[in-house]
Amino acid sequence: MDHVKKPDQRTERARRTREKIIEAARELFVEQGYGATNLQEVADRAGVAVQTVYYVFRNKRTLFKDVVDAAIAGDTAPVATMDREWFRGACAEPTVAAQLGAHVHGTRRILERVAPVMPLIAAASATDPEIAAQWPQGEEPRYTVQHAAAEAMADKPDLRPGVTVETAADLLFGLLSPQLYLVFVRDRDWSPQRWEDWALQTLRAQLCAD
Repeated sequence: MDHVKKPDQRTERARRTREKIIEAARELFVEQGYGATNLQEVADRAGVAVQTVYYVFRNKRTLFKDVVDAAIAGDTAPVATMDREWFRGACAEPTVAAQLGAHVHGTRRILERVAPVMPLIAAASATDPEIAAQWPQGEEPRYTVQHAAAEAMADKPDLRPGVTVETAADLLFGLLSPQLYLVFVRDRDWSPQRWEDWALQTLRAQLCAD
């Protein structure tokens, strides 16, 4: 019996250690910036040996990517956004109006986590050009997600006549962008709830039939 349990216990300990390191790194990157943070500080904040940080992540670039990925996903599980329960549930809603309600709410939760690290990505890329190479090249991954959401709207009864999948995807991509979220929430001091209400009202006006 012990032989069966030990691998699971080791896996769970490794998962918790990884999460502690990622959270410590996120806090330090936000507080100090990517360039000013070293892995010894991350280890101290996480309460682990610096060798553990190197063993799990190899270098600061890989750790930074995992910090960003965890902010997008909400956890460290290797599950793509389109396979997440909230996204699949939103797409399964019977109407565009209901899908938008679930989709905008789920996107808001992502943006609340991602917004603090967005400025770090540009700054880190400026000081370390190899950072940009860690993200997929080609089509914007965020657009791929929004296009999938738009495709789910295509056959719903309350879709505004004449709205194509491409148009719906463009509207979702633009209005639910991190950049626009930051304009309202960071620069204009809107609450995340106010932004969600505005984004939902605006998208329903554009995508739902009168």
